[in-house]
Amino acid sequence: MNLLSSTSVFSFYTLASRFLGYFRDILIASFLGASIYADAFFVAFRIPNTFRRLFSEGVFNAAFIPSYTSENLKKKEDGKRFADEVLNLLIVILLAIVFLVEIFTPFFVYIIAPGFYEDFEKFSLSVELTRITFPFLLFVSLSSFFAAILNSNNKFAAGAAAPIILNIFLIFSLFISYLFNLDFVSNLSYAVSLAGFFQLIFLIYFSKNYYYPSINFKISISKKVKFFLKKLLPSIFSSGVTQINILVGTIIASFEAGAVSYLYYADRIYQINLAIAGIAVGTVALPELAKTLKLGKIDEASKVQNKSIELCLLLSIPACFGLVIASEEITNALFGYGSFSEKDVTLTAQALKYFGYGVPAFALIKVLSNFFFARDNTKLPFYISLLSVILNVLISLTFFKSFGFLIIPLATSIATWVAVMVYLIFLLKYNYFHFKTFLAINFIKIIMSALIMVLFLHFGINFFEDNLIYDNYYKAFYLIIVVTFAAIIFLIISNLLGVFKIKNFKTN
Repeated sequence: MNLLSSTSVFSFYTLASRFLGYFRDILIASFLGASIYADAFFVAFRIPNTFRRLFSEGVFNAAFIPSYTSENLKKKEDGKRFADEVLNLLIVILLAIVFLVEIFTPFFVYIIAPGFYEDFEKFSLSVELTRITFPFLLFVSLSSFFAAILNSNNKFAAGAAAPIILNIFLIFSLFISYLFNLDFVSNLSYAVSLAGFFQLIFLIYFSKNYYYPSINFKISISKKVKFFLKKLLPSIFSSGVTQINILVGTIIASFEAGAVSYLYYADRIYQINLAIAGIAVGTVALPELAKTLKLGKIDEASKVQNKSIELCLLLSIPACFGLVIASEEITNALFGYGSFSEKDVTLTAQALKYFGYGVPAFALIKVLSNFFFARDNTKLPFYISLLSVILNVLISLTFFKSFGFLIIPLATSIATWVAVMVYLIFLLKYNYFHFKTFLAINFIKIIMSALIMVLFLHFGINFFEDNLIYDNYYKAFYLIIVVTFAAIIFLIISNLLGVFKIKNFKTN
């Protein structure tokens, strides 16, 4: 398997989805700005969407793929039986969760956004919208199951393409609401749940050649399923630590007007790199890593791990530098229209800059945790993630009064970097990982390439300074020119230095 080419397939569809997502968020920012309607929708959307990220962006894979691969290597019928048991159990649990949340939505919203409780209109609207959006959790979690089936068979395209459906539905609902003067936030919320349903149908269709489900709603918990469940809950927490930290940030930010929206928009911007550098690399590498370890090919597994880290750094370090240097210009170009004021741009950009410092760490977490998951070790990642969340909460609460909501992205970045350091310590301690010489050398080369890129990025921003101001409606066009130019420079330099070459990422 070539890690780079497989990651490229996953990344292509992920990028398509993210760019549509940005267009969606540009429309939301233009129509709703950072109003109470935007805050209410983002909280309502954050709840099921957080679960989506927890389940779909590598977390379900982390628990399911090693067990499913192990059963499939024994006998195809064993793999099918295991998958059926997991699917039926998943359906029952998810239906129960959706039912309970629909009944106790006010309590649930209060937990997620306690700062809204003092504003009756905002709180009531958040409750109403959450009830509409929450069925999305059922559909998208089941979608993750079928995506994991495909990923286990090294088929990554459909799983990566499925989220495109959500963005298409949301964009369509915004245009319909605008054309016919309808309620934006209600239509957006209905579109979320509807998109989840069609996303599930889409993945069922593409997985039919590899798995045909037998649904009977019976709860059958065999030893293999018990082992899977034992891994799943810690996996959800540990692999989704970044999203949990963001959710914690949303809770704290709810006490400051507009802060939820600022964090949401900033989160949306850096997520595109996380999707490629962390989620894509981790998703593609895990099946291969699990397979090589099950077959006892330790040297090959070590190569997969080193190449995964290298590719992760190659994709995340230049993004980190770019987001820190050009946070204002990027935010302005993406969201600086209509109801989204210059003040909104400035505050969102500041949050983005602090998130930017943590981008390599956010990506590395997705990759490093898989080194444990592939070995069926979920306990240690759980404890490391718990440490990260506690540290994030302590920093955020301690300094919130002094720094406001901006402490939240900074605390998230610091806590995640600490988690990365702890991961590396235990990987070496347990003999799960061996640094290859090429990794250290290529890391230096990546840093050099990124620094040269920054010089050209800074030059481009200064050259087009007058075209990147808030009042220029064509600023996105000029930013694309600058970013594309800087990215090409990075690729050329890294290629000349021998880092960015397809053959370098072959794992067998």
